[in-house]
Amino acid sequence: MTTTAPRGSGATSAGRGDGGPAPRRAAIAARTLRTDRWWLQPLLTVLALVAFVVYSSFRAFQNAYYFSEPYISPFYSPCITTGCEGDTFPELFTGPSWISPALYILVVPLGFRLTCYYYRKAYYRSFWLSPPACAVAEPHRRYTGETRLPLLGQNVHRYFFYLGLLFNVVLTYDAVLAFRDETGAWGHMGLGTLVLLANAALLWLYSLSCHSCRHVVGGRLNSFSRHPLRYRAWTLVSRLNGRHMQFAWISLFGVAFADFYVLLLATGTISDLRFF
Repeated sequence: MTTTAPRGSGATSAGRGDGGPAPRRAAIAARTLRTDRWWLQPLLTVLALVAFVVYSSFRAFQNAYYFSEPYISPFYSPCITTGCEGDTFPELFTGPSWISPALYILVVPLGFRLTCYYYRKAYYRSFWLSPPACAVAEPHRRYTGETRLPLLGQNVHRYFFYLGLLFNVVLTYDAVLAFRDETGAWGHMGLGTLVLLANAALLWLYSLSCHSCRHVVGGRLNSFSRHPLRYRAWTLVSRLNGRHMQFAWISLFGVAFADFYVLLLATGTISDLRFF
């Protein structure tokens, strides 16, 4: 004797595991049933990233007010052309005077952040609405992921990570040079020194908490017990990785503030507060 499930009970032959057809998904015409302000986070992300892009682009093309002895803006470091102000880094070549020195080097930090795993999620959801929030339908008909151009280029993130580490070393060197006064004498410290130190520290935290860093430190190991040092390093990086989003945003505003502080000094708007 066989029994028939009542209509509306949701029971199907697929539920019994006999390979029958799966039940159809509920048809929901509304874009979302959420009643909270789900759109607020994508909106804030758009506003924050657009503000940074506008400011950094303006400063990069301005080609002025990026050096005030002994401080140099992180947007222009390493300054590698003969037209650079200051002598914080060896001048490697002579570029056209109408090209800002920042344009030669900003491609690396920009590429590092643009391909960053966290920033991908941030601007995919906010700019491309893919998807804009959990349980909210996206306007795209199909999903292709990062298998086509231009998103196929996201796979170069690990290489930008390596280059980004070199830039962190340069910016740390700039912070060390900031322990001089305006005459070049060592053993001095000002508020700008703390600003450049904080900027370098935040960039190191952002880089070391990167998913690629976690893979470099502990990836491709079959047994952690045979590599205790790498396991300890992987554990530390994993803890930092849990705060990667916070480090990404704080370091983004930190590098902008460091540039803005140097701008204020270079234009004579403020004077550097000297501690000793």
